Amino acid sequence: MHTIQAPNLESPHGFTTREGGVSQGPYATLNLSYAVGDRPEHVAENRRRVLAAFGNPPSFGLDQVHGGRVVVARGPGTAEGDAAVTDVPGLLLRVSVADCYPLLFEDPKSGAVGVAHAGWRGVAAGVVENTVQAMQEAFKSDPNELRVAIGPGICGRCYQVGPEVVAAVGGFARPDPGAEGRFLLDLAAAIEARLRALGVQNVWRANRCTFEDEELFSYRRQGRKSGRMWGVIRPAL
Repeated sequence: MHTIQAPNLESPHGFTTREGGVSQGPYATLNLSYAVGDRPEHVAENRRRVLAAFGNPPSFGLDQVHGGRVVVARGPGTAEGDAAVTDVPGLLLRVSVADCYPLLFEDPKSGAVGVAHAGWRGVAAGVVENTVQAMQEAFKSDPNELRVAIGPGICGRCYQVGPEVVAAVGGFARPDPGAEGRFLLDLAAAIEARLRALGVQNVWRANRCTFEDEELFSYRRQGRKSGRMWGVIRPAL
């Protein structure tokens, strides 16, 4: 199993790719979602492999709704929202993506970590700001000391959107020369700009485009039968 690692994070973490699982067809091979039509036993084995790679920790996941809600995780389970933070030693946080950006947060002082699912709707709803605020409130994190990794997502060369999306995100787009009235949105740049406006300076970007890179799942490229990847992080034991 191959995971993408962020050089600015010290906590156990990773962004999964398509490689290393047992799923077949459009889900090949490491699909981690039960909700896309894959065989449940394949998803279960794929999840088992990812969790085993991190020492079989208890994990906390999200029922994602493309919003700005942040959950403070105190133990394993699931909750509705698009971001989670914790300082519970060994508790693995996970977020599911297939074009939206997975964000991993780390506070080296308190040991707290966080994850966020950042599509354009979530960014517009304040998921970036809300996650930083949640870490400040729950763990007294200083934004200037936070480390953030922006994982793979659809890049500004490929993400065609309408003017209403550009307005909601706050710019970071250019006209699409091949489609009148449409724009190419650089969502990763919008996310990074919001982080830096909050005082977060230690930001790393994977610069891997899900639409262009067939090692990654992409909803826009593959449609409804696209698999899903995880961004995961846990506090040190």
